[in-house]
Parts: sequence; structure tokens; C-alpha cells
Amino acid sequence: MTTALTRRHLLTAALATGVAVPLGAGSARAARAVPGPVRLTLPAPTGPHRIGTVPLHLVDRSRPDLVAGRGRHRELMISVWYPAAPAARSHPAAPWMTAAPLRALLAGNGFDPEVAAGPRTAGREGAPVLRAADRRPVIVFSHGANGHRSETTIVVQELVSHGYAVVTVDHPYDSYSEFPDGRLTVPADDVSVTPWDHANDVRFVLDRIEDLVAGRNPDAGHRRLPAGLGATLDPRRAGMFGWSKGATATALVMNTDRRVRAGLSLDGPMQSQPPVTGLDRPFMLMTAEFNRAAEPSVEEFWSLLRGWRLNVQADGALHGAYCDHQWLVPQLATLTGMSAEELAGWIGTLDPARAVRIQQEYPLAFFDRHLRHRRGHLLDGPSRAFPEVRFLP
Repeated sequence: MTTALTRRHLLTAALATGVAVPLGAGSARAARAVPGPVRLTLPAPTGPHRIGTVPLHLVDRSRPDLVAGRGRHRELMISVWYPAAPAARSHPAAPWMTAAPLRALLAGNGFDPEVAAGPRTAGREGAPVLRAADRRPVIVFSHGANGHRSETTIVVQELVSHGYAVVTVDHPYDSYSEFPDGRLTVPADDVSVTPWDHANDVRFVLDRIEDLVAGRNPDAGHRRLPAGLGATLDPRRAGMFGWSKGATATALVMNTDRRVRAGLSLDGPMQSQPPVTGLDRPFMLMTAEFNRAAEPSVEEFWSLLRGWRLNVQADGALHGAYCDHQWLVPQLATLTGMSAEELAGWIGTLDPARAVRIQQEYPLAFFDRHLRHRRGHLLDGPSRAFPEVRFLP
């Protein structure tokens, strides 16, 4: 676990900043040869809907923040992603991350900011909501250790483009984030942030989603929200997914809150104290390095699942195969002159383009089946369209 999370921490820093990873002298020389910043890109989502997104600043007054100081309470940033009306095109494209957290990553990790610029997303900031006859199922995302709420933007955009609302959550002291007044929160080595902390954040966020549905504005500064945002959300059809530590948090939320009807783990270790217990609701594992053969905690969790369950695994996948890293690292490799062997050490042998299709298709199929009762065939067994994806009994 330590090795995978160390690699994961470095990847987060490199990708969020869009800079070169100094893997060796050759890579460093190649990075200096690049004449100016090159903007990294994300693949386009495949669904029919345009995408809107809006950040919210939340304060949980039930939880004191002793790290921040006496009288302070836990604060976190979230983003609400939603299908947008055609007028979305006139709104600015949302960045993968905002500038200040990127600078914090650079300062903390010693990377050169002149090699590449962070990608823009398909989301349009503050875009008008696309009205629909029915409310949208809501899916919450929890990030990995030392991460940020943007690390699975490929998955998020795909879900939203097909009609879901997705809420992504930054977990303070375990994430790179920025509050509206300019304060930064960065991973703190001297603060313990457990999967239970992630889970408690998400349960608080679920309450705030209900506030939105009731017509209240939970933003701490009461900043203006897109008209009709709450009216488009259906908290009775809520799902959750997470990557790494966030996947463990997904199981913990479902252990303690029945509002989440279906959960998806993107290579989660399923390690916590108190431990993860069994579930009677649908849960899917997309495993890589934290697979059932390598991690007893994952095997134990699997054995305790009493509802619908599925475990798939892509051949050649490493820990970052199911998040944006798999797509962005190869772009950095081109800029830095990284060797094929070095690149394989970061992303394994799973082709990035194939990884993107897996990220887009399998989470969508899972939530379609369990939140919308749309029964496709992708989750029934091995697919000719995805020969690298194995179904593990």
C-alpha cells in the first residue's frame, strides 16, 4: 500500500500542476528543452448533454476544526456537475484545478511550471441547468490520499454527459484545494485524515444536497447558484464512487447511511479502523494493484457483500488506471522525454486510450443498472469490445 500511495502522491502533484516529473537526468534535460508551456488535454465525454459545474464552500458546524484553531469548524469545497442547457457554450470552461492550488503543488514538490499547463474541462462554470421531466440521479465522488476532487474528471464528465448530476468533494488536510477567500488547504503530513473522515465529509455533503433540493443555498457565502439546480437533483437515487482511499470511504458511507443505494470502488484498499463491514446493496470493484489476491482487506470486504456484487479488472492496470492519471501521464512523458520503461512504471501496460473507454463505459453501466434500472449487457460478462477486462469470480 505504501508504494502505491507514494506513486499516487507524486502523480497528483505532477498532473495537477501540469509539469514535468523529474524521473532522471535525461527527463530533466528534455523538460528544459521545451520552449514554453503546453496545455494538457482531457478526452471529450461521449454523452449527448452539455456540462455545467459550480463550486460550493461548505462549513460543517457540527465538527470543530482543532487544526485551524479555536472556534473554527471543518470547511470543505465541493463541485456540483450537472447537464447544462445549450446556453452553456457562452460560459467559460472550468479548469481541471484552479491556479492557487497548482502553485502550492509546485512549491511543495519543486516542479518547473513552464513545461505544461493544466487541462480545461468540458464543464462550463455557472452554466444554466438543462431542465428535464425527471430529476437527475446524484453521484458523489471521494478522492484518494493527498488528492483532489478533480482526479476522476474523465469519469465525472462521462456520467454528467449521460444525464447524471455528480458532486465531487475535497477533503481538508488530505487535498489540494482553495476557499473563496483565497485560503489554501494542502495535504498535511502532521494531520491524520482517515477514510472515516472522508466518509463523515460525504455524509455532511449528502445533507447539503438535500438542502439544495429543498430550495436552500448551503454555500457559506450564499453565492448565487444556477437557477433550478436543486430542482434537478434526486437524492432518492444517490450513488457514490471513490478512488483509492475514497473507495474505502464509499463503503464506509454505505455502512452508515442508507441514502447511498449503489457504490463503486476504483482500486480501493478497503482498510480502516473501525473496519469496513458487509453491505446488502449493489457494489462493484474495479481493481488493479489493490486486488483481492494481493490485499486481504479487499478479499474480506468482497466476502461480506450480500447484495449484487461484481469485480472486474483490466489487464496491465496499475493503481492510477481508473483515474485521469492514465491519460495525462503519457502527455507529460512526451514533454519530458520519458523512456517507455519509465512510462510503464507509472501507468503499467494498459493503453491510455483503452483505459479512457473503460473509465467511461463501466461506471456508467453500473450506475445505469442500479440507479436507473437500465439493464445493458456490459456487466453480464466478458465483452468483445473490452477484451482486456476480466470478470473475477
